[in-house]
Amino acid sequence: MKNFSVLLLLFTFIFSSAQKKYVLVIHGGAGTITRENMTAEKEKAYRAKLTEALTAGYAEIKKGSSSVEAVAAAIVIMEDSPLFNAGKGAVFTSDGKNELDASIMYGKDLSAGAIAGVHTIKNPIKAAIAVMQKSAHVMLAGSGAEIFAKENGLEIVDPKYFWTKDRWDGMQKLKKKETEKTPKISQNSIEDSYLIDQKFGTVGAVALDKNGNIAAGTSTGGMSNKKFGRIGDSPIIGAGTYANDQVGISGTGWGEFFIRSTAARTIAAKMEYQNKDLKTAAQETIDQIEKMGGDGGLIALDKDGNIAMPFNTAGMYRGAVTENREIEIEIYK
Repeated sequence: MKNFSVLLLLFTFIFSSAQKKYVLVIHGGAGTITRENMTAEKEKAYRAKLTEALTAGYAEIKKGSSSVEAVAAAIVIMEDSPLFNAGKGAVFTSDGKNELDASIMYGKDLSAGAIAGVHTIKNPIKAAIAVMQKSAHVMLAGSGAEIFAKENGLEIVDPKYFWTKDRWDGMQKLKKKETEKTPKISQNSIEDSYLIDQKFGTVGAVALDKNGNIAAGTSTGGMSNKKFGRIGDSPIIGAGTYANDQVGISGTGWGEFFIRSTAARTIAAKMEYQNKDLKTAAQETIDQIEKMGGDGGLIALDKDGNIAMPFNTAGMYRGAVTENREIEIEIYK
């Protein structure tokens, strides 16, 4: 019996030692991403940019910065890249504008900040952090958010900065398709707006710092050809972004369904009240979104360094880095 106990203890130690502890996980959007519609050159560009984002976030964690700073570092890299639907690569609204949303949440004290419907803030995630740290509010929108950002020293740019040809051409395709249907806004037209551009996604990051604190952030250009000031899940705490002292989550996909299912908070609640592990809670949440008729994906990281990255689309740009700087990048199913 004594020998068995020693062997069991040894096995447990070896098994535990083999478990990777992740400190940062990111996504660059979920959608119709397949090897067939991806050139080698474009895949290389995506992998390089995701690696750059992970490296930037990891550097903050390594030097002892907070998880909020790590999330910001990773997301800014993606916001500055035209590859993703956030910041520089944002899609266009129906009236030809780039309209940006972002949010951040810090699990240690449940503080949060968000901005929505802005046109001139170069890095929306920085504005969301400023709202969290320097405002009595959680969400600011439109011109008020832009005034707040400017007053707090954030970089303001001409709206032309966000213009990219790929996104403009994508919106023109939607406009053309729209004229072939009745002008009435319907569920089908909303679906078309999402599906035609779904390979270009929202970005997000979740980090675990050296003090064991978790932060989650999300940034997006929203839905291509959107009308009437539509806002999705990305700037909504509990829908597209959530973090507490146990777990952090960032989502990407058809925002209306993430809002209706309170996706990010649901994962945390399943872990807290149903004692479910991270992967089970995350997968069940994506499964529920699919049952409702929506699609997308999410990333999640818990206090023990476990990750989950479920999605129900053909692919999702995603990556993670361990405490020993092992970088993992995935794109396809």
